[in-house]
Amino acid sequence: MATATYEHISHAVERTPYHLTPEQIAFFDANGYLILRNWVPADLLTRLQDAGDAWIQQGWDFQAEGASADSDADDYNFSDRPTGRVMFRVNYLHNKGQDASLELLGSPQVMAVAESLCGSNFVPTYESMVFKEKNDGAPIIWHQDAVHPRNFRIFNFDLYLDPSTADGGALRVLAKTQSHKQDFCTLEAQYGWNPPDVVVVEMQPGDVLLHDVMVAHGSPKVEGKARRRTIYYEFRAAEQILTEGPWDRDWVDRRLRLLPLGLAAYQSAFPARDPFDWNIQEAYRPDSSADRAEELKIAHGVHTSGAYCSAGDVPTKS
Repeated sequence: MATATYEHISHAVERTPYHLTPEQIAFFDANGYLILRNWVPADLLTRLQDAGDAWIQQGWDFQAEGASADSDADDYNFSDRPTGRVMFRVNYLHNKGQDASLELLGSPQVMAVAESLCGSNFVPTYESMVFKEKNDGAPIIWHQDAVHPRNFRIFNFDLYLDPSTADGGALRVLAKTQSHKQDFCTLEAQYGWNPPDVVVVEMQPGDVLLHDVMVAHGSPKVEGKARRRTIYYEFRAAEQILTEGPWDRDWVDRRLRLLPLGLAAYQSAFPARDPFDWNIQEAYRPDSSADRAEELKIAHGVHTSGAYCSAGDVPTKS
């Protein structure tokens, strides 16, 4: 894999308190993660916590109705545990009747960070809420979200809605592993959940973790803990997508249409606050369509493959 310098990305001059400093960007590039404490204002956080409750209830209602709508089949992810059926993920947050997700997307706290790491033509590529219900302590195995050539930054903005502590299955990050695809079978066999220099990321509501999609991370099994919800927004540069895929220009245009909706939602909810000055280049500025419902859910179809230890990767004993 290429050594990432990202010199071709035009970083914004620090114009707001929410743009990352050069020191923060350097830390992120060196370690693959960065923690932003108390990053999201309390009033927006409360709206998102309420929205999180509503999304979970909608998922269970959808399940109870038979989950027969093919277009929504991937919106709510369930799994069968020894203790019963659980829901653990809600996808495509913006079309589920809670304006808070768009307010967060259009906030300076999100858009300035995205501009800092991806340049002015940043694209919101994923939006989901991943959570563990009370008493659902299933592990999330060591993995990398997406493996790519590292000519551009691709990162996740992870907003914590609930406390995540070391004894409650907090995320573990293996710093400096983002430069290449990892051998997770060997990692797990040698170290389990305690490799050298592992970082246990303890977070409080309103804290944000920025993580490179190639930094190794996961969380161990725990039991009997409270609900833990995290909102994930992934961002990529438009230039990265159009150069490396896996999506085309039409998909990028449709995804970029979410940003004016987010800016409008934020301004409507918080009219006394300064909005973000969106600096997208005119060549990428999208035209809005008249179909708001279509604007709010842009399915992926394909994904950039990640990495983890699968059964086929485990070496056989001679």
